[in-house]
Amino acid sequence: METGAGAEPLIGFTIGVTAARRRDELLALLQNLGAKVIDAPTVRIVAPADDPVLRRATDRALERRLDYVVATTGVGWRGWLAAADGWGNADRVIAAGRAGVLVCCGPKAVGAVRAYGLREVYSPGSDAADEVLAWLLARDLRGRRIAVQEHGAPWEGFTAALRERGADVVEIPVYRWGPPDDPDAVRRLVEQTARREIHALTFTSAPAIGAFLETADAQGRRTDVLAALRADVLPVCIGPVCARPLAEHGIETVWPERGRLGSLVRTIAEALPARARRVLDTGGERMILQGNALLVDGRTIWLPPVPGAVLRALAEKPGWVLSRAELLHRVWADTRTDEHAVEGAVARLRTALGPYAGLVRTVTKRGYRLAVDP
Repeated sequence: METGAGAEPLIGFTIGVTAARRRDELLALLQNLGAKVIDAPTVRIVAPADDPVLRRATDRALERRLDYVVATTGVGWRGWLAAADGWGNADRVIAAGRAGVLVCCGPKAVGAVRAYGLREVYSPGSDAADEVLAWLLARDLRGRRIAVQEHGAPWEGFTAALRERGADVVEIPVYRWGPPDDPDAVRRLVEQTARREIHALTFTSAPAIGAFLETADAQGRRTDVLAALRADVLPVCIGPVCARPLAEHGIETVWPERGRLGSLVRTIAEALPARARRVLDTGGERMILQGNALLVDGRTIWLPPVPGAVLRALAEKPGWVLSRAELLHRVWADTRTDEHAVEGAVARLRTALGPYAGLVRTVTKRGYRLAVDP
């Protein structure tokens, strides 16, 4: 299929979006840059105003004086205060923060607490919880009451370390995560990732990664998914804290300097073309291959996922002959596929290329190559 090609840097790329919160905004930003987006939130947000667990935790925290109050995220703090305001307890939460020692995890949490007229005693320059934990553990915590505002997932290691020092810790679970509204969409995204039919996968929370990998486990696809994320599928996270579950599997991710959706999208727009954009010189026309699109003379030729992957494999060594066995190894994750699949994919690729079908040449008894200047 051919369409008019614009200047969108992500045209031809397919990107998976796992975010639940502000996902419409993220989808629009990516689509405005030309990307095809797979929308599959891996978790569901339980709104704080409707959450009886949060209300019970807030009541428990306010039973007696709090010695320390830990604000972990800006959005989480604002969500807690908004929910407490609906229950008529916002003033008591603010008073507890003012009476105790207020500690913030990074600048976004600092901005949120100051908006309520509070002042933090300590905050590191980054969002790293490890620095906040070290600061707290340097104090005598025996018998001290500490409220820890969580966001999305329990901070089990954080709160366990405080309890080991004798503290009475009250977790404030703002924005708990529940199962996704559309689990079938998540299962499809797992399959597309395992088959390397997408080019990037975005995460805006660590629980979203955990839920995605749990779905991959249930489908028996964890090994294939992790292999894809180490090679052909670019994992993009909102920040280093979000990326930790992937780092534990030895997967390198990219993230923006600032944890904002706009910065996240700009990072994708820079990273994807840098690693997956190929300029092909046929001696007569200049072609640009990125993702599943071939840009030629102001037009965009869209390619199906597998034929597109074949063309990208050939473009990695322009002008060189790649055997059917080598193409099979590069393109198909399923080791049960035979070389006849390569022939079929090349035929579909030539059909999709239309007038440019001659770009892919058959070299008798050897394989295929691109008719370009190496």
